Amino acid sequence: MQYPDITSEWTLFLDRDGVINKKLDGTYVMNPKQFEILPGVSEAIGMLSTMFGRIIVVTNQQGIGKGLMTHEDIAEIHDKMIDAIAWSGGRIDEIYYCPDLAWEDSPNRKPNPGMGFIAKGDFPDINFRKSIMVGDSVSDIEFGKALKMITVRISHGRDPNADFTHSSLADFLLYLNK
Repeated sequence: MQYPDITSEWTLFLDRDGVINKKLDGTYVMNPKQFEILPGVSEAIGMLSTMFGRIIVVTNQQGIGKGLMTHEDIAEIHDKMIDAIAWSGGRIDEIYYCPDLAWEDSPNRKPNPGMGFIAKGDFPDINFRKSIMVGDSVSDIEFGKALKMITVRISHGRDPNADFTHSSLADFLLYLNK
């Protein structure tokens, strides 16, 4: 399988933790001081911003539901992320997050496709068949598959359920340009 030619009609959906920023083992990124953008990500999103018509972040954030952080904490973290990406000429068009707990089976918590449908409601020109979902977990791939997107797993091992597997967002960009 090969990547299609990407035009401004395409939308890139990105997971946050483990794709854009360093994932903290056994806990959550709960404040801007803990938010550490991964090497090469700002520059990669800068380049991806010239290729994709829209870039959307979809992220589960059950730390809010557990009372470990607030919506204001998430807003501050996301402001830091947007600023870091903007420094490299990149952009994030919108961020959707689900604060619900895993056991609640929320329609908006990945792997359920709710955040994708909310994004399409906000941006009716999104065509899921002209969208790529990049994530580091099984739930990210299931989210993308449920919406008929091309799926990319950020992992150091092959994921047979994903359409493509790359070691980082920068690595994804390299292969997308081939």
